[in-house]
Amino acid sequence: MPDSLAAAREEVAVANRILANEGLLDAFGHVSMRHPGDPGRFLISRHRAPELVQAADIVELDLAGEPAVPTPFRLYGERIIHAAIYAARADVMAICHHHAPSVLAYAIARAELVPVYHLGALMGPKVPYWDSRDEFGDTALVVVTPEEGASLAKALGPYWMILMGRHGATVAGASLREMLREMVFRTIFSARNAELQTQARLLGAVNRLSPAEAVKAAAHNLRPAPMERAWDYWVMRLAKKEGRGAAAKAKRPAKRRA
Repeated sequence: MPDSLAAAREEVAVANRILANEGLLDAFGHVSMRHPGDPGRFLISRHRAPELVQAADIVELDLAGEPAVPTPFRLYGERIIHAAIYAARADVMAICHHHAPSVLAYAIARAELVPVYHLGALMGPKVPYWDSRDEFGDTALVVVTPEEGASLAKALGPYWMILMGRHGATVAGASLREMLREMVFRTIFSARNAELQTQARLLGAVNRLSPAEAVKAAAHNLRPAPMERAWDYWVMRLAKKEGRGAAAKAKRPAKRRA
């Protein structure tokens, strides 16, 4: 868990930019984290493209999706996705809502998304499907009312990822220690799993993990060491993208020759 609110804000900002850099978020989508000191609040960026998010953009909202601390910033309309899931699930510590094309294809086709390789097991035993049309008729396909948020949270149930009909997906993470890292790990590798599942289908067959394989693979990859290894890699890639890699290298002291 981050040691301070300032560190938490920085991690939320970095997670936004990592997921943008890895192609999961573009101008749209958003990341949040439950407040490290108050479970009745969460941290999320102001209304801004994820690739641009900085720590100063992070605001505190309550579980109704309203500012817990006064802010002059415009807020995401779909902040209710995060508010409703945090309100319904005390074990959820971080959330990402995205429209990654590899996953969106399954949300359009209403096709079952299943783990097909070891890192895909992070999706969990089931990826439920929610369609706003089933309960609310024809809408703009965005989740902006408390009723829509509550319906989505109910459909997510005890699982960690949900497909949203013709819209995208929402992914959650639970780890108290790792907070955002578990959610980022799950978001990235579930999208890659979707790509591989589609490719396997085109080749002729989808050979999914058995239930026991999925449980064992998920437990193995949710250990701190794999998540830290992946997080360090994504942070390095982000630093290179943002031009910070060369500067960081230049600040390192030169190694002495033996």
